[in-house]
Amino acid sequence: MRQFHETYAVQPKLAALLRELNWTQNLLIMARAKRPEEREFYLRLCAREKWPTRELERQLRGALFERALLSPPKLAPRVRELHPAAASVFKDTYLLDFLDLPEAHSEADLQRALLTNLKKFLIELGRDFAFVGEQYLLQVGGKDFRQYLLFYHRQLQCLVAFDLKIDEFQPEYLGKMDFYLEALDRDIRKPHERPSIGVLLCATKDHEVVEYALARSLSPALIAEYQTALPDKKLLQRKLHEFYQLARPTPAAQSPKPVRKARKA
Repeated sequence: MRQFHETYAVQPKLAALLRELNWTQNLLIMARAKRPEEREFYLRLCAREKWPTRELERQLRGALFERALLSPPKLAPRVRELHPAAASVFKDTYLLDFLDLPEAHSEADLQRALLTNLKKFLIELGRDFAFVGEQYLLQVGGKDFRQYLLFYHRQLQCLVAFDLKIDEFQPEYLGKMDFYLEALDRDIRKPHERPSIGVLLCATKDHEVVEYALARSLSPALIAEYQTALPDKKLLQRKLHEFYQLARPTPAAQSPKPVRKARKA
């Protein structure tokens, strides 16, 4: 209790958040989150997402704070324009360690595993996601097309289409997603709903390729990757330490020397 008081006495703005979590959750965050901003990150997310204690522990093990800070979600400009709050809804990496997939798996295997563990997948996505359907039928020009997984997001008030790729992201994948989103907005979206968002969930991605692919994209899409095993938290913590070191202002920038005025002759 003394440690709890000493930890948060200088942060009175967190008092309301602390009361929203149970004692076990507070102890977990206090013990495993070392930086004040890291503790606040988990406090706010746990309160917002209504995580049970087990899920909070899983997110702490999965280094969500480090992943979120080091790799913010890669959103197309159109997403930010149509849905300003999207950056706080989506992740750059989704941790799917609960799927128990073999290293070599197909897209069908990935889809089946996600559906089998749909409740856990929804928790990983976030509280406001609701499942709409799998292999969702889209009929265009007399032909049938099926979209892998379709969700609805209550806060953003839009459909969210997930396309699954078990390899590295390729720029041409965006073309297929554009087609799905156009079909959803023309034929499925309700009049009161906002434009749909597409998520390309890939096994891996090259950040520079993603940046180039999304730079001029007119489609509201984003690129994310999935991990089927817990990340190396120590490696992420080292990278985060380097990030903080680079972000720290230099002594010269912190206290610039005053410019002396020349004396008059």
